Amino acid sequence: MNNNILIVDDEEIIKDSLSYVLKKEGYEVEEASNGKEAYDKILKKPFSLVITDLEMPVMKGTELIEKIIKIDLQTSIIVITAFGSLDTAISALRNGASDYILKPVDFDELIIKVNKLFGIKELLLENKILRNEIHRNFDFENIVGKSQPIKKIYEMINTVAATNSSVLITGNSGTGKELVARALHFKSNRSKKPFLAINCGAISETIIESELFGHKKGAFTGAVSDKEGLIKAANGGTLFLDEISEMSLGLQVKMLRALQEKEITPVGTSLTIKIDVRFISSTNRNIKKEIAKGNFREDLYYRLNVIEIDLPSLKERVDDIPLLADHFLNKYRKEMNKRIKGFNDDTIRALITHEWKGEIRELENIIERAVIFCKDDFISLKNLPDNFSFDSTSADYPNFGSLEESVRRYEKNFILQALEANGNNKEKTAEQLKVGLSTIYRKLKELGINSK
Repeated sequence: MNNNILIVDDEEIIKDSLSYVLKKEGYEVEEASNGKEAYDKILKKPFSLVITDLEMPVMKGTELIEKIIKIDLQTSIIVITAFGSLDTAISALRNGASDYILKPVDFDELIIKVNKLFGIKELLLENKILRNEIHRNFDFENIVGKSQPIKKIYEMINTVAATNSSVLITGNSGTGKELVARALHFKSNRSKKPFLAINCGAISETIIESELFGHKKGAFTGAVSDKEGLIKAANGGTLFLDEISEMSLGLQVKMLRALQEKEITPVGTSLTIKIDVRFISSTNRNIKKEIAKGNFREDLYYRLNVIEIDLPSLKERVDDIPLLADHFLNKYRKEMNKRIKGFNDDTIRALITHEWKGEIRELENIIERAVIFCKDDFISLKNLPDNFSFDSTSADYPNFGSLEESVRRYEKNFILQALEANGNNKEKTAEQLKVGLSTIYRKLKELGINSK
């Protein structure tokens, strides 16, 4: 809601004078001659503030206040009253009005009261945003893992968070790109300002421009009032552009300007608005290939990709699968009020050997499902979908030792078998396991595998 004001008074000279003074202060002002006319306007359009006389024909100010409070608690009310009707004004304050002003109206006093009222509303809104964001606890809490690849991500977040540079987060769908974006925001000096997110692939091309840049009333069919876009709403904070590679070429031009000039132009106006926003974007596509195809602007790519954080897949952080599984188990057993103690050995090994095409998101869904079906102390293979299996009779694992040791043994044997099958060719092994060559070399060193 914009800071728009409705003035309600049956005396034309007061109504016109108040309207003139407040418009000079930059406010959007409308007028009504009585409570009924005002109420009809409010039903069609929300107002941030209503300034109303108490004694009017058709519908008195006291009745109007009661109706406003019933339909919109966000609307503030200032009553205009004569000195002799002060008791009525005090009663109006008890019933929900925010303040009062005496006749004859002192315009300087009115402006001070209106500005102060809007200042308080803005502060309350910021506090509400902060409480919501703090409550969500997005820092490192939901980024689970102790493997070497995820430790590097922690280090990058700590280093990059303090800057204002644009960040591009890459990685498969389901690897936790938004969690990293939120961690960057909440560890930055922008943490007390809003963090807003939009999925560029989930909103139609005709709507997303208005969602990002805002629009003026009448800019297109259905634009019945001004709309503040997400970029302006995120001013001072962070805007996360999820799946940026899905954005149309036309909109990419406007985004480039926003990044270069630090200003935006709402749809339906030529007026530019200065912005102070940190842009963090993400993609699960290879943007360089999209550039080569002509689907993405190269100049925008380099503006977005000042710093790139490439998230590892679960194949590259097998050590973290038991930790992630335990994290999601803890989450869903609390939600469902179940007393499940953990996973049995075969279940953990099945989770480790599974090909996680949906990455962490798929793992979370599987654990949620398992918690629903589990009626025992430990989650077993029967609680997992049919495509999960582990043959414990042929497995080269003793039924003892810590979970971490079991994972390490499995990973070492798995890589040794893959190397043997590929004639010790590390490039072929990396390709077969769908990981980078650098990951293979790092694992050989970490697991103490001698391979020439």
